[in-house]
Amino acid sequence: MDLIDFPSMSRGDLRGLRMAIDSGFRDFTRAYGETLENIFHPIQVLLVFIENLLIDTPWVIVMAALAALVWLLSRSWKIVLGSVISLCLIGYFGMWDDTMSTIAMVAVCTLIAVVLGIPIGILMARSDRANALITPILDMMQTMPSFVYLIPVVMIFGLGKVPGVIAVVIYAIPPIIRLTNLGIRQVPADVLEAAEAFGSSGGQKLRDVQLPLALPTIMAGVNQTIMMSLAMVVVASMIGVKGLGQPVLQAINNQYFTLGVMNGLAIVAIAIIFDRSTQAYGKRLQKHLEAVHG
Repeated sequence: MDLIDFPSMSRGDLRGLRMAIDSGFRDFTRAYGETLENIFHPIQVLLVFIENLLIDTPWVIVMAALAALVWLLSRSWKIVLGSVISLCLIGYFGMWDDTMSTIAMVAVCTLIAVVLGIPIGILMARSDRANALITPILDMMQTMPSFVYLIPVVMIFGLGKVPGVIAVVIYAIPPIIRLTNLGIRQVPADVLEAAEAFGSSGGQKLRDVQLPLALPTIMAGVNQTIMMSLAMVVVASMIGVKGLGQPVLQAINNQYFTLGVMNGLAIVAIAIIFDRSTQAYGKRLQKHLEAVHG
């Protein structure tokens, strides 16, 4: 039995279409590339400021500040002690500056993802139409290979910090959007009815009821965004982003086993510190809300 050929575009037509799209994108980058660079310049300024602050400040002060931050989030001496030991080992093995660059990168990317992601998540929670429209986009963002994000940002911005930040934010923002939407939608209906009975407006319900009750879920989204930002560090190093990813990339290119493992373990250590701290903070929020609402 003969197989019926599936109708498809000819190779010549497909090649022409690809060339037309590529040419149009190049024309767009030439026309608006400088404008877009000026728009995103404040991100570079912020990243360079935080990176220089962490690197130029004496390591004792930086470690004390990070330990204090971990304590405020977790209220656990075990997590604080583990964090201090991990940072001491990172410094002892000569990876301090790269680690500070990575922390600065993750901090800026997480901040941008939270500032953009929470409002989008709120919009999705309050509008079924927006939820239906944005969900497929998030699905695509989470399934698209991370290397693909580098192509358009490099074509527009070239190599450097800004394209790295944009690529990391695109890769890491879906969890905070999804979990903000989920947290708000999971607020019990009887709580919302009680708020309405007291004459609360839509904005008051969101500010005083929905967001506080959804905060543990939102914190879980922040946690996942941080983890995905760290996972993207090695990929972003391919376009000139400084940090622990560059030695890992160098180790891959030159087959330096020890260099790759040590810097990989440093990334793991930072991930564990952030993960344990934010998880502990989320659990504290959950217990507080359960105590308040009986």
